[in-house]
Amino acid sequence: MLDERSRRLLLAAESKALGRGGVTCVSKATGVAPSVIRRGIKDLEEGAAFDGRVRRPGGGRKKATEADPALLPDLEQLLESTTRGDPESPLRWTLRSVRNLMGQLQKMGHKVSHQVVSNLLHQLGYSLQANRKVTEGASHPDRNAQFEHINSKVGQYLKERQPAISVDTKKKELIGDFRNGGRELRPKGDPEKVRVHDFEIPELGKASPYGIYDIDQDTGWVSVGIDHDTAEFAVESIRRWWRRMGSPVYPGATRLLITADAGGSNGARVRLWKLELQKLADETGLTIAVCHYPPGTSKWNKIEHRLFSRITMNWRGKPLTSLQVIVSLVAATKTQAGLVVQSEIDTGTYPKGVTVSDAAFASLYLVRDEFHGDWNYEIRPRTTLFG
Repeated sequence: MLDERSRRLLLAAESKALGRGGVTCVSKATGVAPSVIRRGIKDLEEGAAFDGRVRRPGGGRKKATEADPALLPDLEQLLESTTRGDPESPLRWTLRSVRNLMGQLQKMGHKVSHQVVSNLLHQLGYSLQANRKVTEGASHPDRNAQFEHINSKVGQYLKERQPAISVDTKKKELIGDFRNGGRELRPKGDPEKVRVHDFEIPELGKASPYGIYDIDQDTGWVSVGIDHDTAEFAVESIRRWWRRMGSPVYPGATRLLITADAGGSNGARVRLWKLELQKLADETGLTIAVCHYPPGTSKWNKIEHRLFSRITMNWRGKPLTSLQVIVSLVAATKTQAGLVVQSEIDTGTYPKGVTVSDAAFASLYLVRDEFHGDWNYEIRPRTTLFG
């Protein structure tokens, strides 16, 4: 509870009271250096008045910048080349750590530690910061209008008891005993052992989960594919959802609304996507309406935060050792709000590079909306066109 001056004077008084050998005795008992105690004895003998200071004026270690006036300017010069220098300069990347800066300063003749460099960086307003996702690129002028259009369309379908779904492909997953982010409860000191390197196991390959989220029912379907993520695979997943989950819930449905990203296998410019949807419309008799989210706004797709995020949380910390494990973990995904998910393996093959001829594309019963027909359109059954 004493400052260093009070402690020094107290120990000096004790040493004087003990007489000869008192300094050594007090030093051993307290761990305080004998030189400090002798300085306290000197202060007592001189009768120095207490002026509120712990140390005498000028006492204590000098600041690094006072002892070495060139230190701070040289550090700022190094930071200048790092923060606003030539992107091709090696210093731009190699000097972004305290110890590298310390090494450069020592080469320039400064006696400095990494802690001093760290303190100086904080004084200059620098701090360790991670990347932050805030830049979205150029925003389409009709972005908000498209969001309003999608919301209006979904609300209309739900009001009329017609199915409205959100679709997308989840990130491809390596199959095998690979590390999966997150933690799970296990006996202490017994973590599940997984591979050090994430190299694909050829005989196991990767899984491509394609999801369908029913906005009204809060239910999901995931087809776990083993081949390419193509438009044919995407529509086949929707077909399976309709047969297993959709048609039993919407027996009188005449229309189906799909909200999807603008890119990927269900992209707005993908001809095969529209052709496969035409086949589905012909099979089911449903008029299929599609609304694409504007480019760069896939995070607003409901399936991302209402289905895929829940699946990721459910299988965190669990290696995806087989397709059966993936399907089981997906199907076990539930929430207190009532989310129910079904899943199955799709062993079909979906070759890449399938082209749709102009003649085949012209045969589609495709009706574009007045507002952004490239993002909003309907594919109607051709039986109504020819029948």
